[in-house]
Parts: sequence; C-alpha cells; structure tokens
Amino acid sequence: MPDVPPSPLYSHEDPLSVLNSAANLSRKLEAIHEDVLRRIDAVHRIAIATYDGATDLLKTFIASSGPNNTLVYYDAKLADSPSLKEILRVGRPRVVNDLDLFRKGSHTHTQVIKEMGFRSSYTMPMYQNGTFWGFVFFNSLQADVFTPERLRLLDVYGHLIASLVTSEILAVRVLAAAVKTAHDMVHFRDPETGTHIDRMSRYSRLIARHLAASGIHRIDDRTIERIFEFAPLHDLGKVGIPDRILLKPDRLTDEEREVMKTHTTRGLRMIEEIARNFGLEHFEGLDLLRHIAESHHEALDGSGYPRGLKGDQIPLEARIVAVADVFDALTSARPYKPAWSNEEAFGFLRKMAKGKLDGDCVEGLIGNEKEVKEIQRQFTDEARDREGKRG
Repeated sequence: MPDVPPSPLYSHEDPLSVLNSAANLSRKLEAIHEDVLRRIDAVHRIAIATYDGATDLLKTFIASSGPNNTLVYYDAKLADSPSLKEILRVGRPRVVNDLDLFRKGSHTHTQVIKEMGFRSSYTMPMYQNGTFWGFVFFNSLQADVFTPERLRLLDVYGHLIASLVTSEILAVRVLAAAVKTAHDMVHFRDPETGTHIDRMSRYSRLIARHLAASGIHRIDDRTIERIFEFAPLHDLGKVGIPDRILLKPDRLTDEEREVMKTHTTRGLRMIEEIARNFGLEHFEGLDLLRHIAESHHEALDGSGYPRGLKGDQIPLEARIVAVADVFDALTSARPYKPAWSNEEAFGFLRKMAKGKLDGDCVEGLIGNEKEVKEIQRQFTDEARDREGKRG
C-alpha cells in the first residue's frame, strides 16, 4: 500500500479504486453497489442476466444483494418473458415503481423476486456493438424509488456495470475464440462435426447447473458459463496429432494410442502459449480451461491419463466435460458405429460411473432428460445445414 502524501492535493480517496485492481468481478460489483448505496440507499439488489442468442436463453450471471439472493442457476427463454422482450422492442430501459404490476406473473423469476420482497425495479438492456447481451437489474424493497433524478445517476452506474461485465465476458470469449481457432484446425482434419461441440458444451452446462442447484457442489453462475464456453475446447491438443493416427479408420495400435493420448498435454501447452500471447496469463478463469484440456480423460479409479488422477483429484470441470463428451459420442452416429438411444447411453454411463465417470455428473445429465432431448433436437447436423443454406 503506497504512502498517502500529506498534501491536500491528494486528500480525495476514490471509492471505486478497486475497479483498477485485479479483484474479481464479484468484488468489483460489490464495490459499485456500496457506492450506489451511499447515494441511493434504497437500491437493495443489482443483478445481471446474460443472453445466449443461439438458444434464446436469458441466464442468471452475477448479483450483489447480500445473503438473500436466491435467484441463481436459472434460465428462461426470452420469448417466454414478454415484459423483458418488450424492453428490446421499445428500445428503452424499463422503470417499474410498483412490482405488484406483475403479481399475476407465473415465471419463476417473477415469483422469486416477489418472495424476496422487492417492490420496484429498473431494468437496463446491455449491448456490445449493437448486439444484445443481457440485462442489468436494479431492485428495491421499497416502492416508488426510481425517480427521474435517481435514474440519471443509475444510468451511469448501469453502463459502468455493463462495461465491466462485457469486459469479463469478452476476455472469456477472446480466450475461447483464440483457442477455438487452433481447435478448428483439428476439425478440418478430424471427422467430428460442429454440432458435437454445440451439444456437449450445453450438456456440460446442464450438468454443472444441476450440481450447483442441488447443492452437491458449490459452483456459481459465472463458473457455469465458463464451463459452457470452455467445454468445446477439450480436444484442442489433437491439432498436434499426425493425420496417420488422427484419421486412421481402423483400431489404433498400442503405440499409436499412446501418441493419441498426448493430445491432453499438448492442449495444455497450447493454452499456456495462447494465453501468454494474448496477455491473459492471469485471467481468473484460465485454470478451468487448463483442467478441461488436460484432465478430461482422467478416470475416478486412476486408470485415466495423462497423470492417473483418482476421484476428487480430478478437477470437477474435467469430470463434467468427460460425461458430456462420452454421452454425445455414444448418441452420435459414426462411420464405425450407429447412434445409441438415450436410454442405452444412460445405462452405459451408469455402468461407467462405478469406476470411470463421476456418478453425480452422470445423474446430473440423466436427471435432465427433457433438456437433453431439446438440445439434441436443436443442434443436429441437419439443422446446421439448413441454417447454413439460409445464411
């Protein structure tokens, strides 16, 4: 901590100086909320929901509201939220000074907000270069809080929060995009389809959300989204595997299999190099990507690779991705095998959970069969082909 000079020139202390630090987004949002409360003491909750345009899902992301924030691990289609969709249609933020206006609403988020006792809200849409990314919510336990004067102040805070959130999401996506660019080189050679990536990343998110919501593991919404973003990059290291092995249609020899196994450590080295080149070596979520790339072939009984980790030694994110990857491989047709039914694949996963795969992750997937089927319906090779033709 630097010494503070006695001169009056340096008498002012910046209450938001933490925004210049390497503190995580939660701490930065907390600092902003503290500063808001010094000016408007009735803003009791600030929350952000992000938007996935591919699935039309709004997803809880982060909030600052003390210990009573129960709206977590939740998503809903924007199309099913007409009051929020109207904000985008009108093109302006929304002020609701008495939330009794929505007392008849049946959506989970409406009910939870009511149960938490909030009486008024201000909702700002977030954009990046004209593209909608989500919403910033300011909520109060009092009615009639959001006067024109207060709204002008909250607009500044809202844009500041949106910039911070956008910066974090962009950092994740820049890292993911850089790695994916290298990863896509694999898929110019590897016969796996792009829809495999679409599906298994969403299965990973489904499993992570289940583990968090059920209390089996402590995972916050931001971590869930990072797992979703990074899951598709698990096989990055295959870019370094020779074609004679990667594209071999027959069973690999023992020697070739050992070479194939090196894709995990190759992937880790590539991630370190890419992060260094993009100045992201200290990015908070980098370890998640490292673990997914290196450890997704580890097995609970220690028979996996590259390090023979056992049980909880295997990072949770790698255990999640392993289940998602195996399930999609089983339920996808390949030149050497037909697609298995979901029921057949679920049965096989449960058998593997006795020694290879994480049983909680397996049940997290099986217990959300409806969502699994929706992902399969939406992300097929045929659907992607149709989308490509329309484009």
